[in-house]
Amino acid sequence: MKTWLISVSVAAILISGGTQAAGGAAEGDAAAGEAKVAVCLACHGPNGNALVPTWPKLAGQHAQYIYKQLMDFKSGARENAQMSPQVISLSEQDFRNIAAYYSAQQQTSGVTDPALAELGERIYRGGNPATGVAACTGCHGPAGMGLGAAKFPRIAGQHAQYVDATLKGFRDGVRANDPNKMMRGVAGRMSDEEIAAVSQFVQGLTEAVAAE
Repeated sequence: MKTWLISVSVAAILISGGTQAAGGAAEGDAAAGEAKVAVCLACHGPNGNALVPTWPKLAGQHAQYIYKQLMDFKSGARENAQMSPQVISLSEQDFRNIAAYYSAQQQTSGVTDPALAELGERIYRGGNPATGVAACTGCHGPAGMGLGAAKFPRIAGQHAQYVDATLKGFRDGVRANDPNKMMRGVAGRMSDEEIAAVSQFVQGLTEAVAAE
């Protein structure tokens, strides 16, 4: 377990260094980005707060992470029947601008299902040493805010249904655009019960909850 966490930390440092060397690839003009997101409202909601839980909230997400996902949709590294066609006509600068816009928005908070909160918090903070599931805090932090420079996303407040589907996608190999297979390695060891619990805990995670 400790060896895995050390590996995650080293990977984060390496990814972070590479991003910094790239000169802030995800920087953009938020105002220009706002002019491009009209088509995004149908799924991602007002100001990036998706109203339908199958779609992710983008408000408050790290610009570097959003930029990477848009680039991956365009290159085919990440496939999605709804998203892939939307990015075809957009440029890299459009991606930077859209990322800047959404990262500057305020995310709406979520609520944790108390029936799953205890298991979810235990897995999130300590993993499952018996099966080799690593703690989520290693990359996403105690408050779920992630690390923009390393392209580790903010997951605090994200819809549980979306998180659940995402973890299962990594586990089943449907999604494979995670650096060094890090998420596939974690999710591949998780049971449906653990995924559901972590997803619910994440939905209600805030800095105040993390401080408790």
